[in-house]
Amino acid sequence: MTVVEVDQLSMSYKAPVRKGGLRAALTSLVRREYRIVQALDQVSFTIAPGEVVGFIGPNGAGKTTTMKILSGILHPTSGDVRVLNNIPWQRRSGFLTRIAFVRGSQPVGGSQELTVLDSLEYQRLLYDVPRPEYRRTLTELEELLKLGPLLERQLRALSLGERMRIGLAMALIYRPEVLFLDEPTIGLDVTAGTQIREFVADYVRQTGATVLLTSHYMADVASLCPRLILIDQGHVKYDGPLAELSARLSPYKLIRISARGDGNPEEFGEVIESSDGQWVLRVPRDEVAQTTGRLLQALDVVDLSVEEPPLEKVIDRAYREGLR
Repeated sequence: MTVVEVDQLSMSYKAPVRKGGLRAALTSLVRREYRIVQALDQVSFTIAPGEVVGFIGPNGAGKTTTMKILSGILHPTSGDVRVLNNIPWQRRSGFLTRIAFVRGSQPVGGSQELTVLDSLEYQRLLYDVPRPEYRRTLTELEELLKLGPLLERQLRALSLGERMRIGLAMALIYRPEVLFLDEPTIGLDVTAGTQIREFVADYVRQTGATVLLTSHYMADVASLCPRLILIDQGHVKYDGPLAELSARLSPYKLIRISARGDGNPEEFGEVIESSDGQWVLRVPRDEVAQTTGRLLQALDVVDLSVEEPPLEKVIDRAYREGLR
């Protein structure tokens, strides 16, 4: 069983082309030139119920275009798409009440003069949510998103982090089964970003919702997404476990060690960080177990952990060098 099915999805559009100068500007008034931009090129993937999948790629890779197609905002050039066994761009009401598309760049629409509570009530009416169910859901969202102090405030008076929380509340007040989250923590400080990630994780655990998430912040991906789809220039470059991507692209792991005494960890691997009895060693993957044993025997170890390299470096390498 799948919730999202994407098969050979392609999307192209015409973009106007105009050379610089007055003559080119005048010419474009009577004979406009265009170039074809291929935003997506035969993209295919499926998502099972309850999965949380990171949809990652550089700017212009086709992430938001895909999200808009899946939520029914755009009609693709070709390909077959099903979300909850519906064709998204037909935008049937029964389908729209089962999905939510939340953009971090514009989390809350509508009149900015309304209070948060009025906006949520409007969502209730728009999606025909029974009042008893609305009250139960609102009580849960108040607790999860800490909405209490915000309910009587106008939308225009909210900070960016508060607007993101309200945007999620408005999207979830009708309990959608599928969430498309486009940069949900963009522009947020560390605390607000952490709150959003914790909320998404809690919501998925409690409801079993399916989530497709895009983000340039690897903390979002690392903490929420066991599976990663990497897209670049309109093509899927990788689709699989996040841990496997690290193993394919990074030939080493990091050993973080804290030790007492005069031992020298440099004898056991490449030291990339060193400070006050704490070191970080870069060690080939196939030598981690052996090196860890040697460290424990040779040093007075206080603490030791083995870590994957930072996800940012792994993804950056995937962009620059591709996947082999």
